[in-house]
Amino acid sequence: MRIDADKLKKILRKKSLSLNALLKKAGVSKTAFYHLLYKDSVLPASLGAIASSLAVRPSAFLTDRSEDVAQTVRLLNFVDRIVSQEPGLDRDNIRLTLLLLEETPLDRLCRSLTRGRAVDFRR
Repeated sequence: MRIDADKLKKILRKKSLSLNALLKKAGVSKTAFYHLLYKDSVLPASLGAIASSLAVRPSAFLTDRSEDVAQTVRLLNFVDRIVSQEPGLDRDNIRLTLLLLEETPLDRLCRSLTRGRAVDFRR
C-alpha cells in the first residue's frame, strides 16, 4: 500500500495545509511518511493519523487496491466506527486489538510466551 502523492496534494490544497504542517499535526515522522510514499508496506497507525488530521478516510489518498490495502482500509474504517461510538477509546489500542483477534489463539499464545521470555522480571 502506498500513499498517492497526487491525491494527497489535492487534499492538502483543498485544506490549505503544507505537508510539513500535516505531518506535525498527525504526529507522523517524515521517515514514516516517505516509507508509505515509496515502499509497499502497511503502517496503519500512520495512515490513520494522517487521515484523521485531514478529516478524510485513508482511501482518499491511497493507491493500489490489493487485498492488503482493502483489509487495512476495512480495519481503519471499523476503528473509526468504534471511536465514533466511544470517543474516549484509544485508536491504536482498538486497531492492535482487532489485529490480534484476527490471529488464531495458538499464534497469540506463542507470541505472548515469546515476549514473556524476553522480559527480565528480576530487575
